[in-house]
Amino acid sequence: MTGTILDEAAVAAAWDRNTETWTQEVRSGLDLYRELYTFPAFLSFMPPIAGKRTIDLGCGEGSNTRRFAKLGGLMTGVDLSGEMIRRARGHEEKESLGIAYEIGSFSDLAPFGDGEFDVALSTMALMDGPDLPGALKAASRVLKPGGCLCFSVLHPCFVTPAIKWLADETGAHLGLRVGRYFERVPFVEYWRFSRHDRSEQKAVTEPFEVPRFPRTLSDYINAVSEAGFRLVKIEEPRPSEELARRHDWLNRWYQHAPLVLFALAVKA
Repeated sequence: MTGTILDEAAVAAAWDRNTETWTQEVRSGLDLYRELYTFPAFLSFMPPIAGKRTIDLGCGEGSNTRRFAKLGGLMTGVDLSGEMIRRARGHEEKESLGIAYEIGSFSDLAPFGDGEFDVALSTMALMDGPDLPGALKAASRVLKPGGCLCFSVLHPCFVTPAIKWLADETGAHLGLRVGRYFERVPFVEYWRFSRHDRSEQKAVTEPFEVPRFPRTLSDYINAVSEAGFRLVKIEEPRPSEELARRHDWLNRWYQHAPLVLFALAVKA
């Protein structure tokens, strides 16, 4: 994607290309950071959604949306990627949970009316869209007064464009190097789910293309406030001590820095 302008069209195209492999691997439980760490922590942080009209911003192929529906949320999912929404709708046809999926930008939410929802959730998606202020203003518009916004993002203070783990000669992690924190130049990250055994795979899959839009902590907090929300709480969840003992790749986050940032806010 060298030379490509990283706008919403480029984001949608990247995730369309990612869809087949992403869907297969996520549904096989290979996103272990999500399965073991970030999503269980988010479930403990988010507000109750049973019986509430809830929109999932950046729902992808719908794995988390389905989990929210099973908690009783009256779910709608929205995503830029038509291919991701096609997969989400296909799963809904096979296992109906009453979820509606729409193709669209979470930075305008044009298909939805003012005050249509009680809760807006977003899991690990807002950092991958080019217009954060627009996204939070759109979320505010579609929420009723007193409605809740709850989201998770990669922690902007620690997951920076120059992130690198530092280790000693034995391989033990000494800490995390961060840099270029104030840089806001979008870039494309290429990566794979690596925390599983690929020895039986016939071929290594192509890496995912993930457009990233670096922001500071103040960018997130100010965007929440300027969209008309009152920030209720934030959290920097830590892997449990048990998980840290079992998995060295989680122990480094347990010891040194939070991977993700959570925020809960209420529409004034």
